[in-house]
Amino acid sequence: CRMDCRMDGCAIGSNGSGSKSCGPLSDYRIPDYILKPDSERVIVDNAPSCPVVVFINSRSGGQLGSGLIKSYREVLNEAQVFDLSEESPDKVLHRLYANFQRLKSNGDLLAIQIEKSLRLIVAGGDGTASWLLGVVSDLKLTHSPPVATVPLGTGNNLPFSFGWGKKNPATDQEAVKSFLGLVKEAREMSIDSWHIIMRMRVPQEGPCDPIAPLELPHSLHAFHRVTGSDELNVEGYHTFRGGFWNYFSMGMDAQVSYGFHSERKKNPEKFKNQLSNQV
Repeated sequence: CRMDCRMDGCAIGSNGSGSKSCGPLSDYRIPDYILKPDSERVIVDNAPSCPVVVFINSRSGGQLGSGLIKSYREVLNEAQVFDLSEESPDKVLHRLYANFQRLKSNGDLLAIQIEKSLRLIVAGGDGTASWLLGVVSDLKLTHSPPVATVPLGTGNNLPFSFGWGKKNPATDQEAVKSFLGLVKEAREMSIDSWHIIMRMRVPQEGPCDPIAPLELPHSLHAFHRVTGSDELNVEGYHTFRGGFWNYFSMGMDAQVSYGFHSERKKNPEKFKNQLSNQV
């Protein structure tokens, strides 16, 4: 097994703890026609200074996600807040950036400004944040939008490392406005992404195909078996490659973590408390 680290083009917003005045909410709101290709174009006096698109895992944080979705949709344009249990981030961002290109080709200055200053917010656990980072990386943008992470999971190691805290947040409107203020003032930082290559020697007798889980976690990015023509392929071995952020493990701890992930997906009502989830 070999792992290589590289600086990924995706940047992540961070800031110290505390609260910031969010200022006027118009600084964050994005007009419908930017988000929805079939919406009627409107004239806006000033471009938002910190336009955001928000992704929330409603099943994270002991089921706090639903309350957070409600508050963000009340504070912002409802169309810029997405529940990841209903729509995946790759579909949302591919649609958004395709619309950016269409509007820019028509000379829309607002679309140009919003694309340039766009920031993403993701509320969920480390796996949810890694999922969004992988999607942004796959877009291969000249300038990737920075990602701010709301600590809504069990461990929250990724948001903690970048200054967003470790404790699950409050979900009321004032807490949302305070977080928006932090996002506006946050600085961009680069994050390492890891590339992993695994090789298993082909046995002399019998097959050596691994028994794959029914569904790999989204955080294990683009994991697949390489073809025979791939330059990474080595004769006499089965070679697999993929990517990840944050951490990766094999063995008993990985089995326990995957078991927790699968059980929570099947019975989310049993996982409503961050402390008991950690236990």
